[in-house]
Amino acid sequence: MGLVEPVRREPFHIMNEQGLSVKGDMWHAERYRGTVIICHGFKGFVKWGFFPLLAETLARGGISAITFNFSGSGIGADGESFTEENAFFSNSFSRELADLRLVEKEAEQRQWLSANYGLFGHSRGGGIAILHAARQPRVRALATWAAISTIDRWSGDDKKKWREKGRTGIINARTGQVLELGTATLDDIEQLAKSDLDILAAASRIAIPWLIAHGTKDEAVPYAESEKLEEAAASASVERLTIAGGDHTFGAQHPLLSPVPSRTQRVITRTQAFFRERLE
Repeated sequence: MGLVEPVRREPFHIMNEQGLSVKGDMWHAERYRGTVIICHGFKGFVKWGFFPLLAETLARGGISAITFNFSGSGIGADGESFTEENAFFSNSFSRELADLRLVEKEAEQRQWLSANYGLFGHSRGGGIAILHAARQPRVRALATWAAISTIDRWSGDDKKKWREKGRTGIINARTGQVLELGTATLDDIEQLAKSDLDILAAASRIAIPWLIAHGTKDEAVPYAESEKLEEAAASASVERLTIAGGDHTFGAQHPLLSPVPSRTQRVITRTQAFFRERLE
């Protein structure tokens, strides 16, 4: 499967209800087969590691790709540095889901989406993609890498201290920064983890083709979470892509190394083929 299609990138910038920026790019494929919206994970951003390569690979294969930074990503004007501490502090799962709906609406207005489209998410972005796909019948194919199966990812003691202090520290392993997260995320966990933001319940309502990729040595989201998602899925066409020895990013780093790690290339290649098969 060669990368043969020309690619044109078109930036966009929209504001959400909180007055925060949602910035991204539309990667246009010249011979259009469909479109995929790409969701990054916690502490991720669209310029990180494998995301540009994934978007370009999809576009060169005829699948246009929309990449964007969630408004609470904390990423500043250069697209890579965590300089928007206030936006990160106030972020939540609910806000990310709303940002995704906003991007979808913008794409519709710009006529970037056909009647049906695909959705991709990595890690926390995978959880957001699952929640959205369960509610949006226009999503016709879903691919998740190392997706979370629950938003409740902190211990009871950690959540108690978080509530008492009104904030919790999040270490960015790449930069060494300690990023503070306010209680909006904690509110989501305590109030909505078993209702509106229940990822496994959402998975049980997904009946579309779904590619679930996960590494067996994932240090951030245990491999067992992919098994829970597959077990919960309503779809009879779930495809599991197990990456033996794969970590949370399938060997990718930021910036992405050359040559591209074999595990990274494997998941990208299969994901491109998956969407080409489902969105033609």
